[in-house]
Amino acid sequence: MSQFLSSKRFPNFINHQNINSLLISTSYIRKVTNLQHIIYKQYATSAFKKPIYITTPIFYVNAIPHIGHLYSAVIADSLKRYYELKGHKVIFSTGTDEHGLKIKQSAEKSKMNPQEFCDQVSSKFKELFDIANISYTTFIRTTEQRHKDAVKYFWKCLMNNGFIYKGRYKGWYSVSDEAFYNTSHVQEIQNPDSKEKLMIATESGQSVEWTIEENYKFRLSEFQDKLKSWLEENPQVIMPINKFNEVKAWIDSGLSDLSISRPHSRLDWGVDVPEDSEQTVYVWLDALINYLTVTGFPWPHDDMNGWPVDIHVIGKDILKFHAVYWPAFLMAANLPLPQKILAHSHWTMEKQKMSKSRGNVVDPIKVMNDYGVDTIRYYLMRDGGIADDGDYSDENIKVRYRKDLAGQLGNLVSRSISPALNPSSIVPSAPKFLGEIAEKDANLYYKLQSLPDLVDKHFQNMEFGKGLSFIFDAIAEANKYFTDNEPWKLKNDKNQKEAVNNILFYSVETVRISGILLQPVMPTKMSELLDRLGIQKDQRTWEYARFGRGWDLNNNHNRKIKFHHDEKSVLFPKFKLTK
Repeated sequence: MSQFLSSKRFPNFINHQNINSLLISTSYIRKVTNLQHIIYKQYATSAFKKPIYITTPIFYVNAIPHIGHLYSAVIADSLKRYYELKGHKVIFSTGTDEHGLKIKQSAEKSKMNPQEFCDQVSSKFKELFDIANISYTTFIRTTEQRHKDAVKYFWKCLMNNGFIYKGRYKGWYSVSDEAFYNTSHVQEIQNPDSKEKLMIATESGQSVEWTIEENYKFRLSEFQDKLKSWLEENPQVIMPINKFNEVKAWIDSGLSDLSISRPHSRLDWGVDVPEDSEQTVYVWLDALINYLTVTGFPWPHDDMNGWPVDIHVIGKDILKFHAVYWPAFLMAANLPLPQKILAHSHWTMEKQKMSKSRGNVVDPIKVMNDYGVDTIRYYLMRDGGIADDGDYSDENIKVRYRKDLAGQLGNLVSRSISPALNPSSIVPSAPKFLGEIAEKDANLYYKLQSLPDLVDKHFQNMEFGKGLSFIFDAIAEANKYFTDNEPWKLKNDKNQKEAVNNILFYSVETVRISGILLQPVMPTKMSELLDRLGIQKDQRTWEYARFGRGWDLNNNHNRKIKFHHDEKSVLFPKFKLTK
């Protein structure tokens, strides 16, 4: 029985004797999944309010970061900011994976020792994320001592619970993937240049080598039915649905026991297996435990400090590790499972995979310098692939900037706070919504009324592009409303003052609501926008993204909220993007 269930390791509001009795009196792990949901429900709804815990994968430091790494980070950061807007405390971790044979080989190629190499590349990921305004709460590195301690403790949990044994491995191993493959998952191909025959992994296309070695194995085969039950009971645990179906197919095809160590003679850059210095912990078991390390595992207090993970954001290429191996490891250690795994797709260019050999790799720092940080964040979230790959294009970035950001949002900001129409720069008096909504106002009114719920729904479903499209549909409707009502023709007619105020209010209200809802994706630009509207810092949360919620509809004219005009500073300047 794992020490996780002892009174020192578990929240004090759970009856430990009942849990132990349940585990002892039932068929062990068959009931663990249900138990985990009971535990999580109690934990999340208790007097101790569990923080939302969001992660990116930890990124392998064998090479410098690319646009795919940034995409994962922006998704996770936007989710973190979204939940914070809704009033949640959020733990958000990212970091670097720094062990394994591939790292050692890359270090040797660079004529550096492994630690120096890891320090150098890890710093490039931090630099990228800091430039991109990624608001992580923890940046974890697997070379940290706290992580090595967590790995050893977790290993002992698996060993003590009877799920690790020593055996002889005969099969295929890919150094590039740092992965073991069954014979059914490899194939022979011929090198088109050398005509040499070689074996590759069918999933990744990377070369594999036949390996015979003594190592430790994890009883993954014992978890096939448990993993099936987990998926059946949680049909939205893996998103999108096509990735869920992939995982189900993998499990249905049968699971073999998994090698979880390598001989120290073959791999010495990693964490030593506890009580066996001749073996090194398999890099993927080591890496996955980072999510526990961040929470302080093994927990020194009577709470789990945010565990379990609420959302793992990962790329589709590492889905099997997160959705098959990781849940099985956690079940074996009696730990609650992740609540959701979002496996996004990749970025291609002209429908081709990005690669150095093709010369189509995108430098994420360069494109942020070229187009602006928030422009790139918006583009990635609006056009990035979740179920299917997104196709990267500089031209598409320019179109999004010109049409959405400058043409729609920037234009509406300029119109709604125009000194020509509102010389006093005071927020126009709100209409009195005591009677029926005027027909000319109805389309925009109902769009704004429903907007927060639509955005909320699509962000919850990880459909970020759809959520953002509804915001810009409302902005487009407000621009049309403004044009159709022609306030510039009415401004000098004293009898039309209320009509002008009505037009300006609807316009500025669209800007205010949109500015609040866009904060998770474009935090810097939306902070600037809301500053211009004079919106107080404590009135920029999700609850204020409701029609009329930002102003006192009865005493609006007494609040004297004044716009901040800067004729030299345009929110989205219409400069020519030629790069």
